[in-house]
Amino acid sequence: MATLLRIDASARHTRSLTRMMSDHFLHTWHRTTSDLKVIERDVGLYPPTPISESWIDAAFTPIDRRTNEQRAQLETSDRLIDELDRSDVILMATPMYNYGLPASLKAWVDQIVRVGKTFTFDLSRGDRPLEPIFSGKTLAILTATGEFGFGAGGINADADHLVPHIRTISKYLGAESLHHIGIEYQEFADHRFEKSKADALTSVELLAQKLAELSMTHQTVS
Repeated sequence: MATLLRIDASARHTRSLTRMMSDHFLHTWHRTTSDLKVIERDVGLYPPTPISESWIDAAFTPIDRRTNEQRAQLETSDRLIDELDRSDVILMATPMYNYGLPASLKAWVDQIVRVGKTFTFDLSRGDRPLEPIFSGKTLAILTATGEFGFGAGGINADADHLVPHIRTISKYLGAESLHHIGIEYQEFADHRFEKSKADALTSVELLAQKLAELSMTHQTVS
């Protein structure tokens, strides 16, 4: 059975486009096969605590030397990393806020990307001392933006600090396969927005069906 970690990062609840897309993704997957375990992590409504100096001290203290207080500092991080570890597919649904990640999603990333847990650090590797620990996962990124043209060659291509950021840290999530589907033009609320939304939902459905079928094939082979 495949395990999917669903991450919702929108501060909106009922009016969220990214939640609508992640709902549609899971509905399609379950329609294709019911053989799926879902871990839900809603950082938009329940944001993780931002890391602090004491958190950093705890994370870089060897396990056998950590105090009870330091272990308590890392409890949230341990729980979030365990959810990531158990997942085969990561479904990350996030709006673009001020051209980048929502603060709640950035807090999740900072709790996840941690030395000794999701990456190792070894200076003998030269200029690339960091090496991811997890591997073999699929990451599906579902986004919504108020403007448009964030793709290569678009008028806002240089302003996208959301998807490139996620792509950069995706290796520390163990993602070896990455897919991105986005809705644009939200603030314009015109026919372009309606078309972008319809096209995105069609793409979400096709991707969910494809990944569900691949999961079924993998289980059959295994």
